[in-house]
Amino acid sequence: MLNALIVVWRESLEAMLVIGVLLAWIARQPEPARLRRGLWLGVGGGCALAVALGFATFAAQSQLQGEALEIFQLCMVLFAAGLIVQMVIWMHHHGRSMKRELEDRAGRTAGALGIGAITALAVAREGAETVVFLYGLGMETGGAQLPVMLGAVLAGLAGAALTAWLVARGARFLSYRTLFRVSEVLLLLIASALLASGIDRMIGMDWLPPLLDPVWDTSALLDDVRGGGRLLADFLGYRARPTATLLIAYAAFWTFTLWRMGRTPAVAITSPAASPTTSSTTAPSR
Repeated sequence: MLNALIVVWRESLEAMLVIGVLLAWIARQPEPARLRRGLWLGVGGGCALAVALGFATFAAQSQLQGEALEIFQLCMVLFAAGLIVQMVIWMHHHGRSMKRELEDRAGRTAGALGIGAITALAVAREGAETVVFLYGLGMETGGAQLPVMLGAVLAGLAGAALTAWLVARGARFLSYRTLFRVSEVLLLLIASALLASGIDRMIGMDWLPPLLDPVWDTSALLDDVRGGGRLLADFLGYRARPTATLLIAYAAFWTFTLWRMGRTPAVAITSPAASPTTSSTTAPSR
C-alpha cells in the first residue's frame, strides 16, 4: 500500500533525523562512547514501547464486538487523520528551532541515562504515531491485505534509511527541506483519504445524514472499487458517487489545513551532519 509506505517512510525518517542530531552532538562531547551506548539503548527502548502499543491496540480491538468495535475503529480512523494533520502543521511551524532545542535538552541531561531517555521518548513517539496511522489505514481497507501492508512497512523503513544515508552524504538534488515539503503534501492527501473513510462510516452508522446522495456519479468513467480508481480512493479519498456531506467535509478539511499551514513560514531543514555555524539544521522532533 502506497499510503502505508509513505507514512512509515516519513515517521522513520523523522526518528532517524533525531538520532542523527544526537549522534552529531555526542561526537563533540568529552566521553562520546558512553553517551553513544546510552543513545542506542534508548533507541531499543523506544522501539519496544512502540511495539507494546501496537499489541495493546489490537488486544483492545479483540475484546470488542458489534457496534462497540465499529465505534472503536471509527475513532482510530479519525484520530489517525487528525494526528497526521497535527504532525504536519506542527513541523511546518516549529521545525526551524528543533535542532537547537534538542541539543540544549541533551546538554542539560545527566549523561548517558538522560540521552537514552530523550532518544527513547523520541523513537517511541514516532513509533506510536506510526501504529495509529497504520491501524487507521488498515481499517480503511477493512483490515485486508495484511501481507501487502507488512511489505509496505518494510519498504518504508528501508526507504527512510536510504534517504537519511543519501542526504547525510550530500546527494545532489536531495535535501531534507525538499523531502519534507513533498511529504507534507502526500501526508495531507492520506489524511483526507482517512477522513473520507471516517465520514463514510458515520453515514453508514446513521450518525451523519448524507444530505444528497450522490451529488454526481463518475463510476462509468472511473470506478472507485477496482484498478486506478481504487488506488485513488485509498490514497486521495476519491469517490465516484460522493455524498454532499463528504464534499462539505473535504472543503472544511482543506480550508482549515491550508489556513493553518499559511500562518507561518515553512520549516527549513538540512542534514544533521551540517555545521551548526553554517546552517539552521532542524530535527523533526515534537
